[in-house]
Order: sequence, then C-alpha cells, then structure tokens
Amino acid sequence: MKRRHFLASAAALSLFVKDALAAPKPAAKPTKPAAKPAAKSSGKPQARKPHTRSTAGRQLHQAASPPAPRVHTADDPVIERPPQGTSATRLPPAKAPEPPAEWRTWEITTTVNTRAGRATRFWLPLPLNQDTLYQRTLGHSWGGNPEQAAMRRLPDGDLEVFHCEWKENGEGRLRFTTQVTTADRHFDITKRTIPPDREDILRRNLQASRLIPNDGLAHQLGERIVGRIKDPVAQAKAVYDWVVDNAIYDPVLPGCGGGDVRKQLISGQYGGRSADINGLFVAICRAIGIPARCVYGLRVGPSRLFRSLGLATPDATRGQHVRAEFYIPGYGWIPVDPSDVRRAIAMEVLSERDSKLMALRRVLFGVWEMNWVAFNVGVDLTLPGQQNALPFLALPQSEGDEELSYAISARQIEL
Repeated sequence: MKRRHFLASAAALSLFVKDALAAPKPAAKPTKPAAKPAAKSSGKPQARKPHTRSTAGRQLHQAASPPAPRVHTADDPVIERPPQGTSATRLPPAKAPEPPAEWRTWEITTTVNTRAGRATRFWLPLPLNQDTLYQRTLGHSWGGNPEQAAMRRLPDGDLEVFHCEWKENGEGRLRFTTQVTTADRHFDITKRTIPPDREDILRRNLQASRLIPNDGLAHQLGERIVGRIKDPVAQAKAVYDWVVDNAIYDPVLPGCGGGDVRKQLISGQYGGRSADINGLFVAICRAIGIPARCVYGLRVGPSRLFRSLGLATPDATRGQHVRAEFYIPGYGWIPVDPSDVRRAIAMEVLSERDSKLMALRRVLFGVWEMNWVAFNVGVDLTLPGQQNALPFLALPQSEGDEELSYAISARQIEL
C-alpha cells in the first residue's frame, strides 16, 4: 500500500472510533421503580455540596485526639489519682532516708513579767513534739512563780504549748528554757521516703481553713498557673515561681502578718509577711489537689545565705517566721520558702536579676536552712482555757494584763 493511501485509511478509522465513543449507550432496564425526574435545569451550574464527615467519624476523630491534662482539685487530689508518667507514679528506687551528719544545738529562753494585782494567763508555743530528720527537741526547764503551770498538747498533735496562770497577789515571773537540735533540710528528687504519711494528715492539709481557701478564686488561679503541666512536683514549682514573681514583702506589718489569703485573692494584691506569702502558696497548692501546710516557727541564729534571713543578735523576740511545705506521693513533705526570697529582695535591696537572688530562689525550693526552729502546723486553734479560736499560733499569747512583757533569746550551745 502506498504511503498516501495508508494515511487516508488511518484518518478515516480515527473518525469512526471517535463517533462510536460519542454515541450514547442503550440504558439498562431498571430493576427498581424509576426515580422522579430531576427538576428542570435553569442553565446555571449546580453548586457542589460540601463534604461532611459522619457523626461516627467525628466521634472517632475526637477519641483519637489526646485529652487535655487534668488539673486536680482539693476534692480530687493528686494523692488519689496521680497523672500517669509523672514523679508520683514513675518513682525512683526506694531508699531509707539517711539522718544528717551535721547538727547544731540551740537554747531558747523566754522571760515573762506581769504587773502586780492582775490575774493573768499566758500561752507559749513550743517546738515540734515529734522528732524529725531535721529537728529534735532535747528538753524543757522552767522557773518562776505561776500558781498553775502545765505543758498542754492539742488532741490532733498539731500543737504543744506551755500554759501558766498568775492570781491577783503579786508580780508574775517566768523563765522558760528549751534546747533543740537542728540540721539543714534538703529535698532529694533521687530518693523517696518510707512510709507515706497518714491519710488523715494528708486530708487535713487539703482542707480550707478560716483564712486559707482551697476553691473558687484559688483554684482558678492555680489552673492558670499550672496550665498544661502534669507532673505534681513541676506544678508546685510553677506555683512557687508565680508567688515569688507576684507577691510583695511588707516589712512594716507586725509579727508574721495576718495570714489572710482570702483577702489577697479577692483584692488581687498579693503579699504581706511570711504568713501571707507562704499562706498564698499553700492555698494554691491545696486548690489544685496537692497537700500543703504552713509551718510556724522562730529564727534562732544567723543565716549563711543572707543577713536578713537570720538573727544578727541573740534577741529573738521578733524572730517569728512562717515557712511552707507540700506533699508528693513517694517523696513526702518537700520544704519551700517563697517568702524569704521576697524578704531578701526587700531587705537587701536586690535587683530581680541579681545572680545571688537567682541562686537563693533555686535553693529555697527544697531547702530549709535550719537557723530556724519549727513550732507547729496548727490552724484555727482554741488554746487551753480560751473560748475564741486563733487562725494560727506563732507568737506568745496573754490574757488579763495588757502590759505583760516578754523577751525571747536564742543562742547556739555545745553539748
């Protein structure tokens, strides 16, 4: 076949195939009743319906997405259901706590004088009645002329006091001496304590008190602070950092401050003295389900960290100071003191970015320098012989003689 004849035949074949493909196929016989005819087209292009996911598909997608971290509350604490994979569930090997090697012994002396002709009662807070790894009470002695005197312990064991009374027959005198030995307290994340604390103690330190709430504004603030943090130790550290950054130390306030955390939360003005600042830390921890408590005590010696964090002289009459601690399963009670960070800024006139201050900030999360003696952890207390409850007890209390005077001295001794 000549080339021109081949090309003509190929062109005719291609036209035939094209026409055959364009021809409509005969419709298959319907097996079901014919559907209603579609509405007459207006000539405009039909809009495509958007693709929608089925309800089952949406539920499957939601189930597959990771849930947001749970922020615990005082009613649902971390001691019951700690988040998986956190320090409360992935614990290091159990090791018995080792007693400290270095101890210092302090002698604390309180002298009291009352006016003649006035019936007077007096209550003196005493050091912790149970020995710990950082503090042991060696003994008490006293002399004077009270007509009644006794050491009294509250039923729950949170407080021990010396209570005495004078009648209306002369001037009253008292000299009370206590010897206590202390060792610096450190938190070691590579160890855990054995055994865990009693459940009733942990429950008590999740509850609200008269001045320290554990819900409402405290919980809302705690949620904002911890955000998506799951680990309870890291949550407590976030609370500690927030308190250090936002609370202001006020040296003008008397004693340890009023400790009214509820008032701080309502006003949005955070700070005060040690009972106020460390009480704020305790309230936020309790609100997010971490047991926490204030520990009321007395500075008894100079500080190796900053001069303002200890005594410059043996006079400890105004040395009362409140610290704090929180509880994590497997690690026990962990010491903190955000108040002393703020005190160092105020009293030492330090910049927020000072390297010494930054080091102090790291140290006081997990360390107590024991130039301080712990007295009690009691709140909403009714002292023996009194009717009205006190929010806490850090200073000596008296009744009957408005001009009663007392002085407290502390010194380190060798045994």
